[in-house]
Amino acid sequence: MKNKYIFNFAVVALSFSGCTKLDENLNGQVGSGAVSSNNVAGVLGATYAAMIGPYQAPWNWAALQEVTSDEIIVPTRAGDWDDNGAWRALHLHKWAPDHTRISDVFRDLNSISYVATSVLNASPNAGQAAQARFLRAFAQFSVLDGWGQVPYRDPGEGVTKPSRVRNAADEITYLISELTAIIPDLPAGPANVANKNAARTLLMKLYLNKGAFLNRNTPTFDAADMARVISLADEIAAGGYVLTANYFDNFAPTNDVLSTENIFTAQNLGGVNGSDLDGQWKCTTHYNQDPSGYNGFSTLSNFYAKFEAADKRRGGSYAGQTNVAGVRVGFLVGQQVNQNGVALKDRKGNPLAFTPEVSIIERDPNHLEVAGIRVIKYPIDYANSGSKKPDNDWVYFRYADVLLMKAEALLRTSQPAAALTIVNSIRTVRGASILPSLTLDILLDERGRELYWESFRRQDLIRFGKFLAAWQEKPASEAKYLLFPIPDNQIGNPNLIQNPGY
Repeated sequence: MKNKYIFNFAVVALSFSGCTKLDENLNGQVGSGAVSSNNVAGVLGATYAAMIGPYQAPWNWAALQEVTSDEIIVPTRAGDWDDNGAWRALHLHKWAPDHTRISDVFRDLNSISYVATSVLNASPNAGQAAQARFLRAFAQFSVLDGWGQVPYRDPGEGVTKPSRVRNAADEITYLISELTAIIPDLPAGPANVANKNAARTLLMKLYLNKGAFLNRNTPTFDAADMARVISLADEIAAGGYVLTANYFDNFAPTNDVLSTENIFTAQNLGGVNGSDLDGQWKCTTHYNQDPSGYNGFSTLSNFYAKFEAADKRRGGSYAGQTNVAGVRVGFLVGQQVNQNGVALKDRKGNPLAFTPEVSIIERDPNHLEVAGIRVIKYPIDYANSGSKKPDNDWVYFRYADVLLMKAEALLRTSQPAAALTIVNSIRTVRGASILPSLTLDILLDERGRELYWESFRRQDLIRFGKFLAAWQEKPASEAKYLLFPIPDNQIGNPNLIQNPGY
């Protein structure tokens, strides 16, 4: 069934913008006739499948949110990870409208929106329509976040003409109305389908980021919007979520059972139905670790230094992983060992000891393979390591994020004591010390500690006014980088306006 869904997605994937000759040819094959009431369940399934490419694994949307931030660096290691400078451009804020990864993500996010809209042209029942509308809103929120303008089509609208485009203000109004309207028809759960609390969480993000989306240089925070963030958090809390005792259980191969805080996930069935989620550990592990990885993504020492030694989120041993191959979860720094405690070596025979020191370009042959602290956020599914179909469900929204958003809304409306209580309740579960006070800078650090490598950091840095600042291996950047450029291969749509500075 999964293959059929992906086939359906591939047929419609390029038909959203209608910008190139290839797209026009595809548009002639795709339209309302491709969808009917007889296959609405299949096309809804294709919409869920369409989420895999842009969201799961570290290469696409996650890269745009994290490699552009102070959390991830992808150093060029001699010839490895050069990629014509594409990874360096993201971290250094030097991208342009021809950046392939930015172009691919923009296309794939809009394709989700197109497939979801196709569901609505097939006489779905109320529940199916609500799920499709949520998935469309989810993807459109990402486009709004990244590019500040959102292509769209109505159900049944012809695809031979360029899609229309909403500006940021109109898209925010639309998404708030859309999400509010569909909540009654969404299921209460489970987490791996579009559900009521997933919609409420996305609404929270809309209200919290509204002022940043409208004015990225100087974000504002309306008291009424913050009040709505708080009330939505309280509605979600009624669902009975609690913070998971073992932080990394939220991301484990059996996180559908172990996690008590995951609100919205993508279901992966080990060995049967999966994704490129194994890239979450292969992007960072060394060639000589188990599993053998690509020795690329690292975190920065300044970010790692934000964690106290006792903070459980910093990582440690994890059953089913460390005893199998010696790999720990969280941050990997220093000498790496196998399951028997035997020290590993790099390909030159040097100790495989990951160093906090890392440069955007590594040239020393005795350092380039070990430069940078590595991160394992999703515990490795060794049972399905050969199939590229791990059992870990991909996590979109967690209750901890809901609590931190509520704390932020409280802090931004002069209620620091209540905000501090929430933050300390999280830190207590995570084994971190109690904070005596709370400022916006401290809260931003706490969001980093709790949500690292979960595709929120760029959005957070923009909202807190920190995205253009200099940080490790990145100088201060120009204001134009608060938005991604409309890709060169999309600008043929006259309704898309290239973002300022590009």
